[in-house]
Amino acid sequence: MSHSRTSRIVLRPIPAPPKVGFPLPRTAPPANASITLGRWLDIWMEKDIEPCRADTTINGYDIIIHNHITPALGKVRLTDLSPELINGYYQWLADEKGLSPNTIRKHHVLLHTALKSAFRQGVIPANPIQRATPPQATAVEVSYYTPARLGQLLRAVKGDPLEVPVRLACFLGLRRSEILGLRWRDVDLHSGQISIRWVRTTVGSRVVEKAPKTSDSCRTLSIAALDDLLDLLRALQAKRLRDGMPCAPEDFLLLDGVGQPLHPNLMSSAFAAFIRRHSLPPITFHGLRHTFASMANNARVPMYQISRAMGHSNPNITQRIYTHLFDQTHGEVLAAVADTISRESALPRRGA
Repeated sequence: MSHSRTSRIVLRPIPAPPKVGFPLPRTAPPANASITLGRWLDIWMEKDIEPCRADTTINGYDIIIHNHITPALGKVRLTDLSPELINGYYQWLADEKGLSPNTIRKHHVLLHTALKSAFRQGVIPANPIQRATPPQATAVEVSYYTPARLGQLLRAVKGDPLEVPVRLACFLGLRRSEILGLRWRDVDLHSGQISIRWVRTTVGSRVVEKAPKTSDSCRTLSIAALDDLLDLLRALQAKRLRDGMPCAPEDFLLLDGVGQPLHPNLMSSAFAAFIRRHSLPPITFHGLRHTFASMANNARVPMYQISRAMGHSNPNITQRIYTHLFDQTHGEVLAAVADTISRESALPRRGA
């Protein structure tokens, strides 16, 4: 007896797709042959830059875009951009605007990043700036004081309201923004430590208070061995309390004549006037930071330790910034070797 088999098809409902626990990526705008570079830069700034970059970066990009790129190339369609047109823009910046090669390279980096985003999102089929040729970067002249000149400055500034920021810059290598960001809570006069946790700087006409740009810039420096600086800070604190000026932990170290946080531009202009009044070579607060680097290098402090003290993310950055300054030490080494060789070659031969 034979049995026949019957196939059975079982229909099951298709399960719904799982819900995702993260936002879906933003849909890329469709390719549009009519979109101009100016319009794309507005979109790029709004979507990619403004939500996640610091105010100082946003302001710098705005200046480049609205003062230079938009007037020159803003009406050019993205699809019409070519390496030749971009190279012509760089030449225009140099010839007509008088910008330095290093400044022009900042324009190149901005355009490269913005157009790379356009390519990634399918707005343009290729990034034309990859075949453009920006000018070569040039070495930046680093201004700093010699030990003798620094001694002259420190003698002149003694007792002046600028003495505190000057000593913080040249003895600790602090940036202007870091000096202005110091609060009394950041200064431990008992253990002799200063912590860099906040900066105050200008963005256009505004004063911005924020955390340092990188985690490496947040650092604690020991001033336990710097008796003069400790005494100066103790005297400043005592004077504040005596004069009834703000001196609570949350108050800033540097105040103006009416007890308000000192404006960055006011401190810089006062220092420039002080330098002129005492017939000293021109130098800025950042030049005093360079002076700190020079002193540390001349004292044969390892590059890693100099980098850490200055708040750089790695020693390569320190070496790159101060290449010419540090090369002087290399020159001293080579001169010492050459002198030794010369003395040895001048000695009479044995048996002669």
